[in-house]
Amino acid sequence: MENASWIRAMFEEGERLKDLYGPESLFDFTLGNPIEEPPQELKKELHDMVARQTPGMHRYMSNSGYGDVREQIAGFHRENSLLPFTGDHIIMTVGSAGGINVVMKALLDPGDEVLVMSPFFVEFMFYIGNHGGVMKLVETKEDFHLDMKAIEEAITEKTRAILINSPNNPTGAVYHEDELKELASLLARKKQEGHRIFLISDEAYRKLTYADTPLPDVFNLYDDAVAVYSHSKDLGLAGERIGYIAVSPCIADERPLIDAMIFANRILGFINAPALMQRLVGKFQKNSVDVSGYRRKRDAIYNILIESGFDVRPPAGTFYIFPKSPIEDDIEFIRVLQQHHILAVPGVGFGRRGYFRLAYCTEMGVIERSRSAFMEVGKLYR
Repeated sequence: MENASWIRAMFEEGERLKDLYGPESLFDFTLGNPIEEPPQELKKELHDMVARQTPGMHRYMSNSGYGDVREQIAGFHRENSLLPFTGDHIIMTVGSAGGINVVMKALLDPGDEVLVMSPFFVEFMFYIGNHGGVMKLVETKEDFHLDMKAIEEAITEKTRAILINSPNNPTGAVYHEDELKELASLLARKKQEGHRIFLISDEAYRKLTYADTPLPDVFNLYDDAVAVYSHSKDLGLAGERIGYIAVSPCIADERPLIDAMIFANRILGFINAPALMQRLVGKFQKNSVDVSGYRRKRDAIYNILIESGFDVRPPAGTFYIFPKSPIEDDIEFIRVLQQHHILAVPGVGFGRRGYFRLAYCTEMGVIERSRSAFMEVGKLYR
């Protein structure tokens, strides 16, 4: 509990301050809880599904999920990667959190190491530790992109997997194809030397990017790849807990790994992903919430921070921004922000001291009203 999430701690502190000052007087950027509504066509399909009242629609199914839904998702990956995905390569999960736990349970023996890029989503530490693994942090470059030298130096004989998250929480960085190819080349070289390392890609924010070029597909870069997806952010279904695991068809003898994941899905207590949500999301693999709205909010908060004198990089994806703290003690700086009714999360909670994270998946009005408060804080450190 001493290492429990700073995100939740700051959110709960925000709730306390809202009781004191009223919610309208606070600017809450703590929790990545998107307010964007699901696409209208998805809402209509959900309404129609419930109205049809198909017998058996709420019963158990295979622990891997409905076959027709998995085939729909496999078709999406076949089209994107041009690889022979089938429904057997897809396992429906209780969000990406459930999916990552399933992957770790299937892959790890006690003491196995998983390399995680820092800054990182703090729950990764617990997902790995839940199953006897050891998280090993690897620092990224100043621009939050992969440091290949640091990654290679961090690999030991105990390294079982590398977990990447792009677009990244908390930084908003999106890894370029060149750096991912370099990572894949390193892992391929290790495999030739007799050390097999799995590449696990957390792609919860895959559709929330601001560039026109598509993201590189890890399945086209490295054979021993597993990707975990979530529809919490891209379809606005965070509370419905629906996602899936995609296992590369290029993994040699992939069946034991897939069977282990299906078994883990059951014995970890998930049993199966929510039935109604499974039936809903299969046909919406190409849809997403309105990303242009997030882009406008990104631009608004970035401009406010620059105007206020903060050192910050514009995020290329997600709905997070990760400015530098003007003082070394980011926890102390968070307290200063709170005095000005700004609620944020210290960088130490993501493994990078001297920064702070703002989640701008809130109302545009909250962002706009926060300008004067950020300006006041900025003046204190000029």
